[in-house]
Amino acid sequence: QVTLIESGGGLVQAGGSLRLSCAASERTFSQYVMSWFRQAPGKEREFLASIQRSGDKTFHALSVKGRFAISRDNAKNTVSLLMNSLQPDDTAVYYCGAGQRYGSTRQEDYLYWGQGTQVTVSS
Repeated sequence: QVTLIESGGGLVQAGGSLRLSCAASERTFSQYVMSWFRQAPGKEREFLASIQRSGDKTFHALSVKGRFAISRDNAKNTVSLLMNSLQPDDTAVYYCGAGQRYGSTRQEDYLYWGQGTQVTVSS
């Protein structure tokens, strides 16, 4: 069982930046592909970015490519999401997920989820 805890969310003005972090409880963290998703009110959970176990490869959804960047630190059991040029449409609860399929955009492929962190972007 892996426990994931997200942090770093909050209220930011349009054009601003935030860095989300997700801390894992297990030393086996490096065995998992890690990804970020988000869910806005009334919408389905949306894939954002995925990172391979070693951190050598990343994959970002077109909707955030060039603005968001995923990274990980296996020594600290953490995965991060740097978000730049935030817009009101980015307002959502952001989740990290742990799975085995790099680049998967399907929620079903993820074994563990965090509780989410709220990001609100004001105009």
